[in-house]
Amino acid sequence: MFGFGKSKSIIGLDIGSSSVKAVELAVKSKGVELINMGVAPVPPEAIVQGAFLNSGAITEAIQQAVREAGIKTKMVATAVAGHSVIVKKISLPMMSREELEESIRWEAEQYIPFDINEVNLDFQILDTGDGEGQMDVLLVAAKKDLIDDYVQVITDSGLQPIVLDVAAFAVENTFTQNYDLGADEVVALVNVGSQVVNINIVSEGVPAFTRDISTGGNAYTEEIQKALSVSWEEAERIKLGGGTTEESQDVVPQEVEQAMRSVTDTVIGEISRSLDFFAATAAESRIARVMLSGGGCRISGFESAFQGKTNLPVELLNPLERLIPSNRFDADTLERWGPSLGVAVGLAMRRIDV
Repeated sequence: MFGFGKSKSIIGLDIGSSSVKAVELAVKSKGVELINMGVAPVPPEAIVQGAFLNSGAITEAIQQAVREAGIKTKMVATAVAGHSVIVKKISLPMMSREELEESIRWEAEQYIPFDINEVNLDFQILDTGDGEGQMDVLLVAAKKDLIDDYVQVITDSGLQPIVLDVAAFAVENTFTQNYDLGADEVVALVNVGSQVVNINIVSEGVPAFTRDISTGGNAYTEEIQKALSVSWEEAERIKLGGGTTEESQDVVPQEVEQAMRSVTDTVIGEISRSLDFFAATAAESRIARVMLSGGGCRISGFESAFQGKTNLPVELLNPLERLIPSNRFDADTLERWGPSLGVAVGLAMRRIDV
C-alpha cells in the first residue's frame, strides 16, 4: 500500500500488550534490508483491553526495544487496534476529495458508535465503486483518548510520533511487500496478538473487511495458569513449550494439552465467525487463503486446527520473506521473533519524504 522513495527511515514501533517491537528498514540496491530490530517485554496488566494502565512500564519497554535495536532515528510510526478503533467501508455519492473532507464528519456519524467529537477521523477513497454515481470510501475512526495514550508514551520515551496507522493495515503492508496477490484473489490476513486478533480481508488489493477481536495469546496463559495453579510467568513459559521447573514439576502434559486445545477452539471459533460474516455479506468474494501472523500463531497445533475449522488453505505469513536480514541477526533470533513482526515491519515501511 505504501511504497519506498527517496525518504528517511522511521521506527516501526508495535506497542503490544506482551512486548514492544521496534524495526528499522533500509532500501538498498539489492532490496529492502532489515537493519535494526529490538524486542522488549511489557509487564502483565500494563495494557488491558487496549487501556494503558502502567504508562511508565510501557515507556521503559519502548526505550529498551529501541536501545536493543541500536536505532538512532527518533521518528516513529505506530499502530492502534481494538474496540476503540472503527474501520468501515462505506458507499457515498460521488464527490471530490475536498467535498468529502467537508462532509466526512456528518457522513461518519451514522457509522461510528462513539460521540463524533471524541474521535479522530481519516478516510481513503477506494477505486472500487460501481461507477454509477457512487464511490467506496474506507472510513477510520479512533478515540482521541487512545491516540493520546500512544502519543504520550512515545514522547515520554524521547521519540517523535509521526505516523499513526491501524494494526490491520500495517500487516497488509507487510503482506504486499513479501507476497504476490492475484488480481482477483481474496486473502484473509489474521494477526494473532496477545490480547487482540486483527482481521483484514483484502480484495482487489484493498481492505474489504476489517475487524479486531478481543482475544489472543494471553487466553492460553490464563487458562494454563488457572488449570495448573502456577504463576503468570510460569504459565507463559509452559505455553511457549518450556520444560518444567520446580514450580510446575507436577504438571501433567495432557492437562497442558487439554487447556491449550480448549483455548485454540475458542480463539479460532471467534475468528471463524468473522470470516463467515464476510462470506455471507460478500457472496461474490470467496476467501482463497488465510495468512496467519502474530505471536499467537506459533502455538502448537494452531495452524492445522485453523485449517480444520475453516476448510480454507492456511499459511504462516513471514514478515521477513523478502527482506534482506542484516548479518547482525542470527537465524534463531529471526525465527523466534519473525512471526511477531507483522505490524512492526508494515509500520517501518511507512516513509518520511525528504
